[in-house]
Amino acid sequence: MTQHMTGTRDEWLAARLELLEAEKEHTRRSDELARRRQELPWVRIDNAYRFETDEGNATLADLFRGRSQLLVYHFMFGPDDTTGCPSCSAIADGFNGSVAHLANHDVMLWAVSRAPLATLQAYQRRMGWTFPWASSFGDDFNFDFGVTFTEAQQRGGIDYNFRREPAERPEAAVAEIAAIERPGVSAFALEDGVVYHTYSAYARGLDGLWGAYQWLDRAPNGRNETGYWWRRHDEYEQP
Repeated sequence: MTQHMTGTRDEWLAARLELLEAEKEHTRRSDELARRRQELPWVRIDNAYRFETDEGNATLADLFRGRSQLLVYHFMFGPDDTTGCPSCSAIADGFNGSVAHLANHDVMLWAVSRAPLATLQAYQRRMGWTFPWASSFGDDFNFDFGVTFTEAQQRGGIDYNFRREPAERPEAAVAEIAAIERPGVSAFALEDGVVYHTYSAYARGLDGLWGAYQWLDRAPNGRNETGYWWRRHDEYEQP
């Protein structure tokens, strides 16, 4: 027998209507936050960032592909990695279906990683993804937008998600890696030939992009997490 509270349909409806008011308030608050994101000041980008794409070399402006808005998901995939981050992979599983809708609403969506393009292409084929994915290998883009950190930065403590994180690893452990990757999303605008940085988010700020979490938040047991439960989608046992 369930240990959860039970009740009649009328009791459920009364509780549901009370929750509905809270949900509506949450929606209104979310709309207000979206408006405030759009009101952030734009920062002109003068750096000549270079990317490798399926179509060849590209600038940041090229990634817009004729649109005026660009969304970049900073996918954790370092130069020495052979597979992408499982968490980023779970989020990216939802990109394929969104790209066409966004592109026809004046928004381009790209993933950007520091791994070489050939490595990204191989992993993309494995995952069955078709969304645009660019390599920033050898470029400062990931460093400048707060998702890649050098060994020296790790030793002194990194700035991630707009706050300072103290160095947590012993010196010997830090010395074993040249850089670490973190996830994030950044937004850009293109106006009169000039690219502007308009928004970035990291850590829990990415929850809304993770489609599975939105479903779990509506499931009877919620997220029900005791650790890292997710895998790359081809690593699950098939039903």
